[in-house]
Amino acid sequence: MRMAYHLLQRDRKGAQLLATSLQQALDQLAHCDFCNNFSEHPVCALCLDQQRDASSLCVVEMPTDLVMLEHTRSYDGQYFVLMGKLSPMDGIGPKDIHLDKLLKRAQDGVVKEVIIATNFTSEGEATAHYIGQMLKSRGVTVSRIARGLPMGGEIEYVDSGTLSTALLERKSIS
Repeated sequence: MRMAYHLLQRDRKGAQLLATSLQQALDQLAHCDFCNNFSEHPVCALCLDQQRDASSLCVVEMPTDLVMLEHTRSYDGQYFVLMGKLSPMDGIGPKDIHLDKLLKRAQDGVVKEVIIATNFTSEGEATAHYIGQMLKSRGVTVSRIARGLPMGGEIEYVDSGTLSTALLERKSIS
């Protein structure tokens, strides 16, 4: 609302540019047939990239999560974007986050592992648990991204929940 008032009051030309851009996005973007991310084409560039590992599928909540994972340059597999998370309090159930499409993709005979990379919120955890159970019951290998202390973080400044999880999910040094 603040942005809208600012644009209307002080930057009407910027408001028009934003409106035009949003209209173009509405007209030109749809969901990729494979990963469910936004795309101008039926299959997005990431899904068409032959250099990516098609046997690994990383499930994220939103397109912004995919972008952040890509910025790490540490994952070269495929993605599936849920476009949300389970949230019964908000009326968002399994059908609302494209789990049928995910199940089809995970069982395509190419995918060997599904990595669940939902957020560590109560809804993200519930979504990860639901997906994990759904896929494991169908024989799909499922893993979950790790959590713990941030790089460069100092123990004295970390919240107790994060520190507790870091201790519980520790791994041996090889």
